[in-house]
Amino acid sequence: MAPRFRDRTDAGRQLAAKLMDYANRPDVLVLALPRGGVPVAFEVAKALNAPLDVFLVRKLGVPGHEELAMGAIATGGVIVRNSEVVDMLRIPDRVIHQVAAAEQRELERRERLYRGDRPPPDVRGKTVILVDDGLATGATMRAAANALREQHPARIVVTVPTAAPETCDEFRDEVDDVV
Repeated sequence: MAPRFRDRTDAGRQLAAKLMDYANRPDVLVLALPRGGVPVAFEVAKALNAPLDVFLVRKLGVPGHEELAMGAIATGGVIVRNSEVVDMLRIPDRVIHQVAAAEQRELERRERLYRGDRPPPDVRGKTVILVDDGLATGATMRAAANALREQHPARIVVTVPTAAPETCDEFRDEVDDVV
């Protein structure tokens, strides 16, 4: 089977083609989840003629198996737990808090690195197109969407070039649109 996308740039261009209803609108803001979402979001923002910024999220990896997400933390301190993983592995709250504290420090470091003195974008009343390069469990995207929701955007549109269908289905109840 041939790959669907040559690279993240190509993925972003193909994704942008599905988002053209949002083109040239002054209320639209494209937010990328670093790192993989940035090249995808760049193509989306360029095609839609929309501003681009980053929205930082960190996975909360299970100690000893860090690639397995027990949750995620986003800018603004929003923590989302992956209850299925936490319950199955009986991960105590203190472990989650320890990992979250360490990831919060890394999130703050990256905020300073990416933003310098620039404040995060104001999303209030805007249509936010939240972009990553894909969804697996959806923990980081869920944390980002929940953190953004607290800032009162008009709409949140989760956009990814590739994802598990069941993960997309779960998001349809949490955000305004999934592309």
